[in-house]
Amino acid sequence: MIKRVRDFIKKQRSFIRFALVGCVNTVVYYLLYSLFTYIGLNYLFSHTTAFLISMIGSFYLNCYFTYNVKPTWKKFIRFPLTNISNYLISTLSLFLIVDFLHFNKALAPIIASILPIPFTYILSKWILEKKEAEA
Repeated sequence: MIKRVRDFIKKQRSFIRFALVGCVNTVVYYLLYSLFTYIGLNYLFSHTTAFLISMIGSFYLNCYFTYNVKPTWKKFIRFPLTNISNYLISTLSLFLIVDFLHFNKALAPIIASILPIPFTYILSKWILEKKEAEA
């Protein structure tokens, strides 16, 4: 019973750290998105550019803080795979929220960024915690 509780807490700790990294990543993304749209760039271009920049920071934060693993080029190259579902879901959501629901394009990315969280967590855990011998 005690082992099950410890295992549960250990698993939750990883998810909590992932969520904290996600919050930092979201703030960085949103600040970049806001800056890019403020200077007149298209909102979807701003979304993509901010997403790519914040993804690099997310990789390092997840390696060091969330999963306590050494970042490698192999993991860095595979890490964007964790964000494909995130990018596709958030981009489609952003497009629908702005163009069809006519929601404020400054606030829409916050809503659109919530939906892909579970998918990104599972994929990043699988890629970053995978042993190098298996990779």
